[in-house]
Order: sequence, then C-alpha cells, then structure tokens
Amino acid sequence: MPRRRIAIVQPYISQYRTAFFQRLAIDLSDRGVELVVAHGDAHGEQAVRADTAFLETAVHLRQRTFRIGSRTLIHRDLGELARDCDALVLEQALHNLELYTTLLNPRHTPAIALWGHTYTHLRTAGWVRKVATGALTRRAHWFFAFTQAGADHEVSQGFPAERITMVHHSIDTSALREARARVAEDRLQAFRERHRLIPGRTAVYLGGLDTIKRTGFLLTAAASVARRLPGFRLLVAGDGTERHLVEQADARGAETVYLGNVFDDEKRALLGQAADLMLAPGAVGLCAVVSFALQTPVVTVPQPGHGPEFEYLENGRNCLIAPDDEESFAQTVADALCDPILLARLKKGCEADAGFYTLERFSGSFADGVVHMLEMDGRCP
Repeated sequence: MPRRRIAIVQPYISQYRTAFFQRLAIDLSDRGVELVVAHGDAHGEQAVRADTAFLETAVHLRQRTFRIGSRTLIHRDLGELARDCDALVLEQALHNLELYTTLLNPRHTPAIALWGHTYTHLRTAGWVRKVATGALTRRAHWFFAFTQAGADHEVSQGFPAERITMVHHSIDTSALREARARVAEDRLQAFRERHRLIPGRTAVYLGGLDTIKRTGFLLTAAASVARRLPGFRLLVAGDGTERHLVEQADARGAETVYLGNVFDDEKRALLGQAADLMLAPGAVGLCAVVSFALQTPVVTVPQPGHGPEFEYLENGRNCLIAPDDEESFAQTVADALCDPILLARLKKGCEADAGFYTLERFSGSFADGVVHMLEMDGRCP
C-alpha cells in the first residue's frame, strides 16, 4: 500500500511545537502517512521572543516580506511541496500569502487544510476581514479546530461540520508533569534561598514579553501585590520586545526576578513548584495547559485578546479571573495567596485537567483527522 504524504507549513518552528511534530510523525506513520514539516523564518515580535527551535527533518522555505501600509504580508515559496504532497496544512492567517496561491488556484492538486485560531482575533476585527477570512476558509478541504468553540465558529461561517476535526490543542504536559514530580526538595529549597522566595508569597509568569501579554500591567500589578504582602516576589521567564521593562524592574531589586527564557522542562517544573500562582493578565494561550501540568493556577482577566485555550479555564475551579485593572488584579492575587483552602482547590482542578489536555490527545486527534481528510478526498487507498 503506498504511503500518503502531508506537509504542515509553519511561520517558523517554535520551542513548544517540536514535541508535537515529533509525536505527530509517529502517529501518522502508524496510519501509513508521512509527515513533512516546512517553515519560514520568525518575523517581528516572534523573532524577538527568541524561541526558535531546530527540527532536523524540517524543510526550510524561502520567504519574502511585503509592507502595505501598516500591515506586513509574508509569502513562503512552497516549491515542490505543492506538487509532491497529498495534502498541505496551512496556518489560517490572511497575512500568509501562500494561502491565496493555493486556495485560489483551481489547478492545485493537494488537499488543503487550515488550522489555527484566527476566530479569536476576529472578535474585534472589521467586517471586511471577517468576510474575507470566512470566504477564504470555505475554499479549504478540511479544518483543524483547536477547541470546540473554534469548530462551532467555522460551522457558523458555512464550513461543513463533517470536514472539521477538533484537536484539543496542547503541549507535552506529560513530560512537564513528570518533571514536576522529580523536583527534589533540596533543589527547591536552594532555589528559594537564592532568589529570596517565601512559600505562599511567590508567583510566576511564563511566556512572551510583548504588548499582547501586557507586560506593563503585569509589573504594575506585581508591585501592588508586594505592597499588600511584604515578601511577595514575581518570577518572570520569557523574552520579547518589552523585556527591558522586566529588566528595569529586576534591577530595582524589589519584587521582580527576571530569569530570561526558560524552555527546559526541569527548570520550568522548578519554577512551578516554587510559585503558588501563575499571573497572566494578557492574552492567555497555552500557558493554561502549562498551569495545569505545573499545578500552578492562573490568575487572568476577561478580555477579547485571549487565545482558544482560555476556554479550558473555569473561574474558581482551576483558575481565577480577576477584574481588568491592576489594583483589582493585585487584590485578587493577594487574597488568593492568603487563602490556602482556595489554593488547594485550584491546584486540584489543575491536576485533574492536566490529564485531559495532553500532547497524546492532541496528536492522535490530529492524525485521525488527516486520515479522514485523505479518505474523503480519495487520497487514501
């Protein structure tokens, strides 16, 4: 039986995606499908985050960038992939010009699938962008929705429900949970002493340091928590265009401890064990499942910029959703840190959900969706 071949095209390969691609290659191979990962180069704020990873088997694509007014458009040359693969999986984003060259080409031979969470960005978008996104998406053969709300949105825009796979977007929470279980007490104690951390007075931030993550809000709120709770400290791990704000806060020697980028599971597990809460006043994405794996509940705010993983959060069970201003956010954090019963309940909720939102579920669902797509389009024998 001949093996089918699909290619997933990424803007670039980030650290958090490598485990998924490695697992997906195995899951697809078990189903008789070969995976090719193709990518361009990190651009703009993505590049500044410095989270690019190397995947030995990946294909690097030539990339061109265009500026039209305030918008940046990117074209990645798919080359032979558009002819040699049975299916292409592209990111659903209007600034990716390869979407147009494939979906609007009546002679293209691969099946075209889209994935992503553009619908979360459309909440505040104008009607032109909404209409254009819907029209382009409906030309695809398949859609991989990160969450049920994403799938429901595409159906509401006219995409056939039978051609949507909902995948439960996640990272390798199993590896992170295992790393957490291996954190030795003496190592944890040494880390706390080095950074003057007090149990019950520590929070952590993991992620990009840029406008969408509201770095300024985070630091202002942390300072406010410290005024309420002497000895409070915020561990910050990440990079981005607003790193200088964190470095300045760290230099003042008060409540902020900047640790740079932290991708290693063992180190992230240590941060999770040292912290009582994870602060995320900006856009919540995969930090939701990271908080589950680390059993470090998220404190966030309601806002339209959240990613689809915000749907995994339940206020009072596995997270806290605070009012959207620095002082109220700080008061919510301070109150939670002083309430061990609440913290224990939130941690229990995180632990329960960590076993559901897993890389294994994500990859397996995605691989099943690929096979269904190829079968429905007559590309699987």
